Amino acid sequence: MKYEKKLIVWVLIASLLSIYTLYLYRHMNAWVGDTKKTVTVGLVLEGDESTPYSGNFIRAAEALRMEYGDSIRIIEKNNVPYGDVEQVIIELADLGCDIIFTNSYGYSFDVKKIAADYPEIQFCQATGDNADDEPVLANYHTFMGAIYQGRYITGLIAGLKLQELINSGVIAPDEAVIGYVGAYPYPEVISGYTAFFLGVRHTCPTATMKVRYSYKWTSYMTEKELAEQLISEGCIIISQHSDTIGPAVSCENSRCDHPVYHVGYNQDMIDVAPTTSLIGCRINWSPYMIQAVKAVMNEQDIENVVAGSVHGNDVCAGFEKEWVEMLELNSAIAPNGSQELIDNTIRDMAVGNCHVFFGDYIGVNPDDPSDTWDLNKEYIENSSASAPTFYYILKDVITVEE
Repeated sequence: MKYEKKLIVWVLIASLLSIYTLYLYRHMNAWVGDTKKTVTVGLVLEGDESTPYSGNFIRAAEALRMEYGDSIRIIEKNNVPYGDVEQVIIELADLGCDIIFTNSYGYSFDVKKIAADYPEIQFCQATGDNADDEPVLANYHTFMGAIYQGRYITGLIAGLKLQELINSGVIAPDEAVIGYVGAYPYPEVISGYTAFFLGVRHTCPTATMKVRYSYKWTSYMTEKELAEQLISEGCIIISQHSDTIGPAVSCENSRCDHPVYHVGYNQDMIDVAPTTSLIGCRINWSPYMIQAVKAVMNEQDIENVVAGSVHGNDVCAGFEKEWVEMLELNSAIAPNGSQELIDNTIRDMAVGNCHVFFGDYIGVNPDDPSDTWDLNKEYIENSSASAPTFYYILKDVITVEE
């Protein structure tokens, strides 16, 4: 009898040990599975850390290192001209890259062409719009944050500042003019400055806007000169979709007889323009890049791992997934109620209660005047693609200076 009891006890112990061992094996296997191989990451940038746009991708690369440590190796190529991108990508492929991120729209057609020759490598193109065009490649992907959301909020704050100046008698209602330095007349730029302006109009109904194009993504002197021209024409607030601090420097150094403020993009510009920089916004590239690398580590499809709105091989997200960020609000010059307005609007956007491209406006396609959009019918940006598609200039309130 004693022998049988001892046998039962030992059988129970052995069973429990077996269950525990199996649990431990599965737990360790799952843990190891997240980082089961070292991944070599290529990063191709049109600029470097001195340019705000490319600087944000370098920040994302640092986030990758923090997330994965020795499980990844990053090879970074800076200041790559469009004509050289094919050669640079082939070099990265020969160095054993498992995934390559590229950050300029101007690269996208060459990158997709090269991706067809390297099906074992994943290619992720920021701001591209051709992933779902034929031929669709399983290893070519596009991604972008819904930056119109951030631009709209910066517009709300800019308009609030203009209205504060009107209410205090510093400027007249018809002097509430915004200036905007844009790189190119692309949908990405037009969508961005329209969202910004609609935010301005929400808090300052008399505002109008002038736009000047630099026809370059990165040109400090050109951007600075365009901003100075807009200031000399009476613009009170200057914003930008360009890649240097030139416009912010112009605002800070202005000696005109009317107030001047700046709204930035891609980097906090308060250090550059402490008395004129109001606020800014940027795309946070880290969530996509971290999740895309995880997919490669685990041999999964990128679009099945990345959290966002998926359209074929294209992914987009906004504040709700932390893909868009507001930059620091300059409390020394910000109008009263700014932070509350920012917080409330981000909350509304997260639940779909903020309608940006909506209002009593008519937009005209700059390439085809017969193509118009009545914004009394809301335009839903990023509904089918991560790259912005709104390509209409609002009549009577936005003037484009070629």
